Amino acid sequence: MGTSDVNGKSSSSSSLVKDFLRKCGGVAVIDGGFATELERHGADLNDPLWSAKCLFTDPHLVRAVHLDYLEAGADIILSSSYQATIQGFKAKGYSVEESESLLKRSVEIACEARDVYYNRCRESSSDHSTDGKILKQRPILVAASVGSYGAYLADGSEYSGEYGDAVDLKFLKDFHRRRVQLLADSGADLIAFETVPNKLEAQAFVELLKEEDIKTPAWLAFNSKDGVNVVSGDSLLECAAIGESCEKVLAVGINCTPPRFILDLILSIKPVTTKPILIYPNSGESYDGIRKEWVSNTGITDEDFVPYVNKWCEAGASLVGGCCRTTPNTIRAIHQALSGRRTV
Repeated sequence: MGTSDVNGKSSSSSSLVKDFLRKCGGVAVIDGGFATELERHGADLNDPLWSAKCLFTDPHLVRAVHLDYLEAGADIILSSSYQATIQGFKAKGYSVEESESLLKRSVEIACEARDVYYNRCRESSSDHSTDGKILKQRPILVAASVGSYGAYLADGSEYSGEYGDAVDLKFLKDFHRRRVQLLADSGADLIAFETVPNKLEAQAFVELLKEEDIKTPAWLAFNSKDGVNVVSGDSLLECAAIGESCEKVLAVGINCTPPRFILDLILSIKPVTTKPILIYPNSGESYDGIRKEWVSNTGITDEDFVPYVNKWCEAGASLVGGCCRTTPNTIRAIHQALSGRRTV
């Protein structure tokens, strides 16, 4: 299946990210944290579905957050499906058909936000509005977010990768299979496998891409809490090599990891991959999986976050954004920091 660029021309899935980066001038900006922005807009996310709850309670807020990030300079926006699963929706009383529809809807809303943004760009007389919003016609990708099994459990285990002995490769593939199929056919430009905490789940995702003949390309993003290995203790090099082995995985990297660890992680990944490296760290704050909340005063400010960006790109990263607790202000600052690196 081909993927359309902003001009409606088809490009090969196998070269999607590299072609996209070329059009972006060599570096691209990924969006930032979603749940805290939904809460800032007034959403109540006290629910096992977390931000996916808004797909049926407040879809207009989901669209608004996507627009906030586009107007902050994001070149890639991720659907609000990180914690959206058929199993999770069924537990809330939705039928299988309704659950599948909600998954697809997450991508539709992101695509709608992109369309609205493009309309605003066409209506604008300049690349910036009076209040600093970036209104520049440019290539924009929609990525369908797929969180780990631990995200579905809503117990913080995506930050440990400890699923128990009953969870094996077959279990994980069966758990994710239908969700990946649906999101691959939803109209997204790519699939973002995020916060992958262990080698087993990375292998499950890669095997699904192959076995189900998924045409939509993907990226793999792992998380780390020590700056050396992924959170389960598995070797980051071995995890990155799993992504490198699959032609349908177009980029590999790190998300939801403190900024202070990112540089060393990029340097670790670079020797084992030929693919673009993506990084979108969290704000550096610690997550309490028992209390299900972020521990305040443990992160860094945008002013401290942004100086890292050029160092990350010099080390080899070409897609940069933010994860939990980062904001449109963070993404705007990243966009500005990367402007000088663009070759167009």
